[in-house]
Amino acid sequence: MAGKILIIDDEKNMRHMLSVLLEKEGYAVETAASGGTGVKMAGRAAKLDSPYDFVLLDVKMPGVDGVSLLKENKAVLSRSMVIMMSAYGTIDTAVSAMRHGAFDFISKPFKSDEVTLLLSRAAEHRDLKNENLYLKDQLGLMEGRFRFSNMVAKSDAMKDVFVLARKAARYATTVLISGGSGTGKELIARGIHTASERAQGPLIPVNCGGIPDTLMESELFGHKKGAFTGAVQDKKGLFEEAHGGTLFLDEIGELPLAMQVKLLRVLQEGEVRPVGGVQTRKIDVRVIAATSRDLRAEVAQGAFREDLFFRLNVLPIDLPPLSERPEDIPLLCEHFLKMFNSKLGSRVIGVSPAAMKRLLAYPWPGNVRELENAMERAVVLANGDQVEPDTLPAAIVGTPQERPCSQDEFFLDGFSLKAAVRKLEGIMIRRALEETGGNRTKASRLLEISHPSLLSKMKFHHLK
Repeated sequence: MAGKILIIDDEKNMRHMLSVLLEKEGYAVETAASGGTGVKMAGRAAKLDSPYDFVLLDVKMPGVDGVSLLKENKAVLSRSMVIMMSAYGTIDTAVSAMRHGAFDFISKPFKSDEVTLLLSRAAEHRDLKNENLYLKDQLGLMEGRFRFSNMVAKSDAMKDVFVLARKAARYATTVLISGGSGTGKELIARGIHTASERAQGPLIPVNCGGIPDTLMESELFGHKKGAFTGAVQDKKGLFEEAHGGTLFLDEIGELPLAMQVKLLRVLQEGEVRPVGGVQTRKIDVRVIAATSRDLRAEVAQGAFREDLFFRLNVLPIDLPPLSERPEDIPLLCEHFLKMFNSKLGSRVIGVSPAAMKRLLAYPWPGNVRELENAMERAVVLANGDQVEPDTLPAAIVGTPQERPCSQDEFFLDGFSLKAAVRKLEGIMIRRALEETGGNRTKASRLLEISHPSLLSKMKFHHLK
């Protein structure tokens, strides 16, 4: 079989002619006499993960034109190679169709070989695109790393996350992303949106903990003029703003119980009613939620509705903390250095062994966001082409006083304070030299003394 084709055209003769022609060429053909019927058929096929390979869409149809239909239903039609057809074709119409996701445009009347040739080109384009994506994934695997959108990792834990996120991108189902602050929940949500059939639609992020309870309903669902004091005009809610795209509800666990009920209804019915309004409005929005809380525990405590939790938790994605995947740290450092070199015009190309030792030993309570901030700081402070310990935050490096001495290292005879100071001075100098790989200039900075003073003290303590 050459592929599945959906023909959307209000002319019966055109549907019949194309069906006969394309079935002879080996295509499985289905037809729709209106744009609305065609979109429903495409939607059903997509939900079954069996989208049409090609859609032949007429521009001029009663009630709606094909370009508008394509624009308003990208989420469904973008999974197919769309070819527009029209007897009134103009360059402007063709350009508009291509801008909204069509592969090509063909003018009626057309010869049979024009259609089959165009479908062959569309199939080659689709296959080349899929091959490029496959080769990109294989290249990443050979390098021992994995990618999803603009995220990189090499740990098995994140590989599983990326695989799950790619699967989530193929469907319009609700996703719940869990993980600590700074683990990359919004990046995963953006990646899912970008890789989905809704990529051309808007992605609207909402921090549920950052909107006052009194304004939450208006912000999400909109309001009518005069609905409350200060409502001087109608206002669209964020659900309507996200129509045809994705709404990212960050920190969903912060949502008040009263709003949880209303959100559940929107997810179930696919419609919203503005504050002060009497009519509901249909919406086509994919919802991705995220939380740093344990929502199961919140449900058990009565702080989060169980029915909403199960409605959101259709496809859960759990992001591991950075402390559980230290093998990702070198790769993330490389990624952030490239990003900040481009952004800041710097030339910091790597991390020294001493600095990497510190990065790998640090517990990273702020997760990937904290590492990103540390790399930006290091790039700004770097004196050479590498990140050194003295350019990292004190919390990561640790001050010398925070590092305890062992009993053997600081054992003293007697009670001489001067002897104790000399002993501690030698210990700190030795540690600073170890930390900087023997670089005396950097060691003097860590010790907060001058370079000549360090050389003098090294001679006194018989250090090389």
